[in-house]
Amino acid sequence: MSAKAEPWQTAEIAGPKKALLILKPVVVVAMLKKAKNPILIVGHLATETDSGNSEMIDYAIRMNKTIGIPVVATAHTINGFIKKNFHDANWMSAMEIGNRLQDSSWVGLDGQGPYDLALFMGLPYYMGFVILSGLKHFSNNLKTISLNRFYNPHATWSFPNLNVKDWNESFEKILSTLEGT
Repeated sequence: MSAKAEPWQTAEIAGPKKALLILKPVVVVAMLKKAKNPILIVGHLATETDSGNSEMIDYAIRMNKTIGIPVVATAHTINGFIKKNFHDANWMSAMEIGNRLQDSSWVGLDGQGPYDLALFMGLPYYMGFVILSGLKHFSNNLKTISLNRFYNPHATWSFPNLNVKDWNESFEKILSTLEGT
């Protein structure tokens, strides 16, 4: 796996504070175990089979069933969850969930208070870039993880730019470690 902290879109400049690289998938596991109130935001690209044998939506479902993380489906992604007979996903537009995560008075989907860790997967790069930028600059104590294939400098943690094989192996390692605990 080549590890470079370079934005996928080379003209994008993130500023002096950039995402830390996820070089070992167990970093995501450690962050999830440490989090008191995590959330998983899943965009419409998760329904496409870019990751080899599994769709990203399958990883989201496995993560929910393993650790009970609440899932927010954006755009028409909710239909993908329903087709897979998964009815525990909530629906909200990507921009709305981005705005709500910035609001420290929002009690969350379950009324348990603000989230301390937000994982993003399946959002188009440009949309994730903007939402994560807003969260980086305007949220209080929220850590973010970009689980997409391309490095996103506005997240707290992000995968480096990965090929499909390495990306798929990273998800399998994250989920097998979570399922083993």
